[in-house]
Amino acid sequence: MAIDMQVLLAASVMAVANPPAWVEFIPRESDALLANPGMGWQTFHRFADSDPALEGLPSGSAYFRLTWADLEPEDGQIQFAKLEDLLTRARRAGQRLALRVMCAGTSQWQPSYSPSWLTNHGVQFLSYRYLGKEGPFWAPDMNDVPWLALHTRLIRKIGERLDGHPDLDVLDIGSVGLWGEWHMSGTGIPMPQPEVCHAVIDAYFEAFPRTPKVMLIGAVDVQLTNGLNALQYGISRGAGWRADCLGDLGEFSRTWNHMRDYYPQAIVRGGAGDAWKYAPVAFESCFDMRRWVEKGWDVAAIFRFALGCHASYINNKSAPIPAAARAEVERCLRQLGYRLVVRKVRFPAHVRSGEPFRLDMEWINRGVAPPYRDDRIALRIGEGESADRVSTDVSIRGWLPGERRVEVQVETRRWPPGRHAIALGVVAAHNRTPSVRLAVEGVDAQGWLPLGHVVVELPDELCVRAR
Repeated sequence: MAIDMQVLLAASVMAVANPPAWVEFIPRESDALLANPGMGWQTFHRFADSDPALEGLPSGSAYFRLTWADLEPEDGQIQFAKLEDLLTRARRAGQRLALRVMCAGTSQWQPSYSPSWLTNHGVQFLSYRYLGKEGPFWAPDMNDVPWLALHTRLIRKIGERLDGHPDLDVLDIGSVGLWGEWHMSGTGIPMPQPEVCHAVIDAYFEAFPRTPKVMLIGAVDVQLTNGLNALQYGISRGAGWRADCLGDLGEFSRTWNHMRDYYPQAIVRGGAGDAWKYAPVAFESCFDMRRWVEKGWDVAAIFRFALGCHASYINNKSAPIPAAARAEVERCLRQLGYRLVVRKVRFPAHVRSGEPFRLDMEWINRGVAPPYRDDRIALRIGEGESADRVSTDVSIRGWLPGERRVEVQVETRRWPPGRHAIALGVVAAHNRTPSVRLAVEGVDAQGWLPLGHVVVELPDELCVRAR
């Protein structure tokens, strides 16, 4: 069939004179494992760049438990340098720091987790043994009036320095009980009075209003003065929850286990069923995953339980992952926490300088929980050092699992005329570099997703082109 060159030329001229009004970009979804803030596979007292147990798994969170004695070895001399070093090392490893403070434990090399100078203020120490360990171990009497004032001073001072810190991931509300776990089981020492427990919880919320918080699920067994149990109260104030024996299907008893006989009931008693919608849920493995495999427990079912609780974190104590369980770990990580996918982006091909530039987007969160940080959708206009980076007022915080339509608008007043590359990202409030890795292909090394180009025109040029 002969080609009519005049018709072809006319069509080309019309295409130039009437360029497409909108650009539509549809990225390809990725199945890559991602290390994003506020979620994922946690390292334990190690950082991702020095944890051989990861064997290539990404990790965005490093979980540490620190004793009061280490944090404040001398009265009023809080070791902020230690905390800053941990935050710096976490950032260097591509992680954020998760933290719990402890006042009592069972370490042979540190019989007291609380500083000895407390006795100068009239605080007594109580001795105990635990499960046949040599001991004795020592815990402060938390009912002594000075204890509460001195410990809440510690929490308040740390909060003044660290609350909202860009490298602080999540705070585990501890302090009370063995290892900060809200129980004194096996020690013969009673828990502190309800008003003391109540005041400790309040201290954490007052000192760390901007930091996501979790509370051990065992706090459900601690009664407070207001008629609530400690977990209920923490949840009512905005905490998520944490459970430290994920996978127990019969480790301690043939007729009782955490997975069937404690966690589901404690979630109900603690009013924690919907806590995941506004605060994280975290799990720590019972012993570690090697025990799961040795016992023949169903690894896939264990992870389904965690995902059904809308978990954001799983911590295997930085222990080796059995080869037989590796595939299930990776399958779990593709749903754990949040996983943001850009389905479609639509924006105008031309924009008049000084007028808003609008993008219509379709997203889906393929994870089981929302992001809990106020990170924002952002655009990069141009390339290289001269690129303009604009954070919008659209936050991803609270994006529940499922689909979401989003519209953003940015000002173009500073954009020079010409053809500019457009890229999409999610940035934290403290900088303009993407903080969240999107689960789509094509994302660059910095975390930006190139969308295409927009032509910026001065008002008179646009009028001339439209005639």
